[in-house]
Amino acid sequence: MFNKAGSLSGIKSGGTARGNRRAMMHVLGLETTCDETSAAVVRLEADGTRTILSNRIRSQIEEHRPFGGVVPEIAARAHVEVLDRMVRDAMVEAGIGFDALDGVAAAAGPGLIGGVLVGLTTAKAIALGIGKPLLAINHLEAHALTPRLTDNVPFPYLLLLVSGGHSQLVAVRDVGDYHRLGTTIDDAIGEAFDKVAKMLSLGFPGGPAVEIAARDGDPERFALPRPLFGRPEPDFSLSGLKTAVRLAAEAIQPLNDQDVADLCASFQAAIVDCVIDRTRVAIRAFRREIGQPSALVVAGGVGANRAIRHALQRSATEAGLRLVVPPPKLCTDNGAMIAWAGIERLWRGFSDNLDAAARPRWPLDETRAKPGARA
Repeated sequence: MFNKAGSLSGIKSGGTARGNRRAMMHVLGLETTCDETSAAVVRLEADGTRTILSNRIRSQIEEHRPFGGVVPEIAARAHVEVLDRMVRDAMVEAGIGFDALDGVAAAAGPGLIGGVLVGLTTAKAIALGIGKPLLAINHLEAHALTPRLTDNVPFPYLLLLVSGGHSQLVAVRDVGDYHRLGTTIDDAIGEAFDKVAKMLSLGFPGGPAVEIAARDGDPERFALPRPLFGRPEPDFSLSGLKTAVRLAAEAIQPLNDQDVADLCASFQAAIVDCVIDRTRVAIRAFRREIGQPSALVVAGGVGANRAIRHALQRSATEAGLRLVVPPPKLCTDNGAMIAWAGIERLWRGFSDNLDAAARPRWPLDETRAKPGARA
């Protein structure tokens, strides 16, 4: 159980339903956008204490491992097979009945549309059955708001969102108020890790495999590029780096274990340099366009990479900023972050109609908090 206390002053009022707020709120959150099935219950108390009462997560790594990546059809079917049971188990672990819920939240995108539909449809059925509000959550918004669940970070803050599908630097100004400062022009960082792992026959998932191999490697053996390094816009580009790894590997075939370790170490070092440089540019842009960020926040699965975390800590310290990285289990996809995003929106009086659509694409900076039919 995760418990975090904090003042409600960190949650600004908004919407039209202030009179309907309760002293305590419970929201069930469902996450099915990719290859993790998760159901969680989060509680917000009147004094600002946030508690994760349950956070059930089932990974599909074994189902997808033979294919070297996530297969959408297999992912959707796996969600269907386990989600009902996971909801039941999450509620039992939380120790409350469905009648105690104040809302039901589900990731409505972006993600693999089959999986998104499974979670969102389930949430709609539960919300309709118990007569409680539905909250259709942007999966990226949930990542963006996680540090407010774990560390009560006040707005505004700079978010580095790094995952298998997304690499963005975002100014988080309020719930539903996001300004994207930079993004990837081609591959996401997590995607690049996965592709390099596949290239070097390290298996799936690729990110942890590359990080482990890099520990025994020489990060200076291969002179790999740092795409966009020093550019004034805080964007990323990884396709050229990935190609450089492939060319370096082809030049020394056949590869032995040390070659693979050195390639991984050199690749990871290049990624770290790019992340630090791009983040520094984003900090300057944030201060110029918005003001002083309260913190530098890292979210997404790649945030679990130790080399990246340590480098960002040094960078944040140099900039005079607090670095906030949620625990690894809350960096990757999980239901607790969906439930918390639901609480953030419900507290402001926002909810969604039961015809809310599943969205395979949903840019974070298009998210706007709007009163729904229930507000």
